[in-house]
Amino acid sequence: MQTLVGILIAVAMLITLGVLFSGLIVMARGGETNRKYGNALMRWRVICQGIALALLAVAFMIGNGN
Repeated sequence: MQTLVGILIAVAMLITLGVLFSGLIVMARGGETNRKYGNALMRWRVICQGIALALLAVAFMIGNGN
């Protein structure tokens, strides 16, 4: 169970990192692309980050149960 949660945490963190860098690239390009996708990408980053933190909390609760 701990291994599965660890893998899920790693995947969630990588997805968060990917969305973060995508948002930074879009902001750096500016213009219409930024207006169209900038806020949505940052919103998705916050959602992915929240999922990663929730999984981390689950991992700590599982670890404390042993």
